[in-house]
Amino acid sequence: MMPKKIVCLSLLSIFILGSVVLLKAEEPAGKTGELVLWKDGAPNALGSEAKDVPKLLLYPAQGANRTKKAVVVCPGGGYGGLAMDHEGDQIGKWFQSIGISAFILDYRHRGKGYGHPNPLLDAQRAIRTVRANAKEWDIDPAKIGIMGFSAGGHLASTAGTHFDDGNAASADPIEKVGCRPDFMILCYPVIMFNSEYTHNGTQNNLLGADASKELVDFYSNEKMVSDRTPPTFIFQTDEDKPVPAENAVQFYLALRKHKVPAEMHIFEKGPHGVGLAANMPGNKVWPELCRIWLESR
Repeated sequence: MMPKKIVCLSLLSIFILGSVVLLKAEEPAGKTGELVLWKDGAPNALGSEAKDVPKLLLYPAQGANRTKKAVVVCPGGGYGGLAMDHEGDQIGKWFQSIGISAFILDYRHRGKGYGHPNPLLDAQRAIRTVRANAKEWDIDPAKIGIMGFSAGGHLASTAGTHFDDGNAASADPIEKVGCRPDFMILCYPVIMFNSEYTHNGTQNNLLGADASKELVDFYSNEKMVSDRTPPTFIFQTDEDKPVPAENAVQFYLALRKHKVPAEMHIFEKGPHGVGLAANMPGNKVWPELCRIWLESR
């Protein structure tokens, strides 16, 4: 006869194994972990506390509808904070539900003591990291996009207009990889700096109140669009007061000028910062429109 302790241990093992199977079967699974972007410390780091360590929150797609697409998601917050719930966690779970792996970027900002150039460095490193690990994570390295909300939309559009093809001479294998996103999704994005439509708090948090004209122009992303800017989906509301629709419109027109494929939806109703807009008539359809656009790409 098997001793009672061994019987209990065997039953516990079966329960644990069963739990693992059940967890794997649940969709979407939500966040599965975190990945530090620079294991030896980020460039320009002011210390080694949590606020000094940019990272990715991992939301891998795991169901039968899983694709090989991936998106780096930049929550908004005016470069002074991060809206990690409705522009982070909820977005990661939504991408999982449509079979796309999401990587929520916990980037440096003024609330953590950081301004230019650190948010962009973090976004570029995030794209490089996903692309460098594409084979291991079963992701297509040519189907890695970036998404951003509000100031996160400014960061995403900056990553889509300021990129490189990697540094082949670098000793860091991640830095050898290019950081151009393959597509962009911009949600009520800040785009224009030093204009009547600028969200001044976003500009000042990133650049400071006395930034040079050259630096302001560098981050006025409607001026930085080129033929290599990736295809873009834009969502905006007409009622948005903090970030007026002119930001999105001017970026869309710049994309058209350079013959970059683009799709834009401006909904009449809805304040700034609606996230997935799940309970809002009209603009609640934008996630489905975005899903269809992603399928068409």
